Amino acid sequence: MPDQPVIAVTGSTGAVGGRVARDLAARGIRQRLLVRDASRAPVLEGAEVHVARYSDADAAADALVGVETLFMVSASETADRVEHHRTFVEAAARAGVRSIVYTSFFAAAPDAVFTLGRDHAATEELIRASGMSWTFLRDNFYMDMMELFAGDDGVIRGPAGEGRCSLVSRSDVAATAVAVLLDPAAHADRTYDLTGPEALTLEEVAQKISAVRGHPVRYVDETLDEAYASRAVYGAPPWQVEAWVTTYTAIASGDQARVSGDVEAVTGRPAQTFEEFLGAVA
Repeated sequence: MPDQPVIAVTGSTGAVGGRVARDLAARGIRQRLLVRDASRAPVLEGAEVHVARYSDADAAADALVGVETLFMVSASETADRVEHHRTFVEAAARAGVRSIVYTSFFAAAPDAVFTLGRDHAATEELIRASGMSWTFLRDNFYMDMMELFAGDDGVIRGPAGEGRCSLVSRSDVAATAVAVLLDPAAHADRTYDLTGPEALTLEEVAQKISAVRGHPVRYVDETLDEAYASRAVYGAPPWQVEAWVTTYTAIASGDQARVSGDVEAVTGRPAQTFEEFLGAVA
């Protein structure tokens, strides 16, 4: 299809971007995969591979020439992530990209309790100011990560209290992204809050994991002092420790509790429940 608009996909070596790239390929959609390491790029029909880091303006601009719509997965968590995003967004605008679909964060704001949510708010502002049209997919915390929160002793520890979180699956995020990429004009300058259909406490999360997996998982509510102390042993930089701890305090604050119907509104099918997710990956 020589006249088909070119879609560029970042993050195709990862969980969300990889799902998006495979879905587009299965539909016969031409795409350009932007990766940091070509040897790790998936081999997909109709997909060109270009090496371009977010921090390399010239390589990114060259890779994006001729692209109309860009799926931009947020960069890996670093202290200077917003600057990498700035460089990449400016390169996309210079290359003539018309629209960006960006994976942001639920409750992103300059003063978000979850500190990395502030990076997403700053990136949204950069994209709005770029002159390109945009769609923001504000994902809540991923269902996929919940089992990883438990230590080897089967305990999820953190200062989340009795706060609730409307967890979303990566597969639902990817399906929403594909629906937007197939018709970006219909979703131009829209923000979608991507959540599951229920808001759970971490105690309920632990109970559901236990029931489906058949081994005990429980939640222990830490104080702030306990949370910082238990994570200090990893020797991570202060910004990273703050992000780990505020994952839980954001849930405690109520910021992550609202349930949205945007997954179903965009994809036409209901979002997965946590139990459905656990059963699917059993």
